[in-house]
Amino acid sequence: MNVKVYGTLVVASLVLLVGQWLVAAVPILRKWTIPEPVAGGIVAALIVFGLHSFAHTDVVFATSLQAPLMQAFFATIGLNANLANLKHGGPVLVRFLAVVVALLVLQNVLGIALAMAFGVDPLFGLLGGSVSLAGGHGTGAAWGAVFTEHHGLQSATEAAIACATFGLIMGGILGGPVAQHLMKRIGAQAGADTPGAGGAATPDPYAFEEPKAEQPTTPGAFINTLTLIAISLAVGEALSGLIAGTAFELPAFVCVLFVGVLLANGLALIGRPVAEHAVALIGNVSLALFLAMALMTLRLWDLAALALPVFTILAAQTLLMVVYAIFVTFRAMGANYDAVVLTAGHCGFGLGATPTAIANMQAVTARFGHSHLAFLVVPMVAAFFIDIANAITIKLFLMLPIFH
Repeated sequence: MNVKVYGTLVVASLVLLVGQWLVAAVPILRKWTIPEPVAGGIVAALIVFGLHSFAHTDVVFATSLQAPLMQAFFATIGLNANLANLKHGGPVLVRFLAVVVALLVLQNVLGIALAMAFGVDPLFGLLGGSVSLAGGHGTGAAWGAVFTEHHGLQSATEAAIACATFGLIMGGILGGPVAQHLMKRIGAQAGADTPGAGGAATPDPYAFEEPKAEQPTTPGAFINTLTLIAISLAVGEALSGLIAGTAFELPAFVCVLFVGVLLANGLALIGRPVAEHAVALIGNVSLALFLAMALMTLRLWDLAALALPVFTILAAQTLLMVVYAIFVTFRAMGANYDAVVLTAGHCGFGLGATPTAIANMQAVTARFGHSHLAFLVVPMVAAFFIDIANAITIKLFLMLPIFH
């Protein structure tokens, strides 16, 4: 059953509505602050899985909108990045990056150790490590092809996609429960901006923390923002093509984000700042639709087909993420409310992807209050620095004697 573009958009919209209803109606989802797109998306993926398994019918959604939606989201992240503010958060960003890179190393060490313990090719350990988890579907598929072509590892791409699928689901599920656990440690206190917590109760309408906040804007501001996003997409894609195959190769969405940063800060220098209301509105809509489409198109039967060694590696990686988040990320980032939100974000992109990280943080801040520092640091680390760090980490591991 092939669902075309418009039908896919309709289903994605329904997935978001179902997610909203589920989170409102099911107390456990609210308690664990599960993001609405994740709740609805997993239900849709289970329905598709049921049709595949019991009705022998495969539902194939059109995926042509996923990449533009994801890149539009990253463009808005770039347009929302103020370099002056980023400078103030510099020390925290550096510390968070160090924590993130350390996890990349641990993921690969754990994956390789378990693969060797099971007597399978240690390359499967890398695939079940930072390649597919921190890297996501795109990085996993790219390295899977390399492992097949240059190392003779059969079915590497399929295994990478399955691992990334597992990570995307778990990254979206774990962030909320980990944050809930950490909130008990710091007590009822949250950010100074938390409504009802004794601080300023006025929400910041520009922030990505408030995906449900009404964003007052005008048609002119909306069109101007769409223009900036379109420029970011076009120039970012061109830039990605120019550096493809070189030592500086980066995913297209990273280039799009970089162009957005340059545009926003360039316009600010000449006294023409971006329309932040419109940026937040378009960014949150793009994020929600992308996550809904990404989750509802998951092939859960690929997870069911994972061999025992790979599935065991992924289960161990999930446990590692939880333990590392609670005992390393949270403590290293200050053991305060900002650290809670940063940790929820780390769960999202440490196992899944940057959009999952943002959704996790939005779910936490919607319940407990703002964390501007987290929304300043996580997008830059998760969408930019981690891809560079992960590529270097993977290449260094491939230099080990066990891979030769």
